[in-house]
Amino acid sequence: MNFEDEMFGGPSAADLVNADAALAQALRGFAATEAQAAAALRACLPGPAEAGVLSDVRRARAAAHAAGEAAMRAVLLLEAAALLAGGADAAALAAAAKALGLPAATLAQPLRAAALSLPTDDASARIAAAIRVQNLVAALD
Repeated sequence: MNFEDEMFGGPSAADLVNADAALAQALRGFAATEAQAAAALRACLPGPAEAGVLSDVRRARAAAHAAGEAAMRAVLLLEAAALLAGGADAAALAAAAKALGLPAATLAQPLRAAALSLPTDDASARIAAAIRVQNLVAALD
């Protein structure tokens, strides 16, 4: 997509590259949070010879399921970060989600959050990231 054709004075190619890098970094941070949550939930599960913190089978099963879901989201966010850093489009992000058995719309919320919490003070990159995320989310839905 060529933003210069659509908007007068829009983000430059360098702004778009900076936006992709900042979005990728934010998604990596979200992935780390998901991985920590998965590890914490996994630590609560009983081992083969111990009762563990969660001795109730139903609670243990719910915690195991939540740990698995958090781990899958962490993997998806890392994959999305790698793809965005390379300038991938929504189709590539959707394919990554599908490969993990998750709906493409799973990425909509983290992408929006990433656009709002970019680890940069570059205003042009923030604007480019907002535009990029808006287009990506529209294509993912």
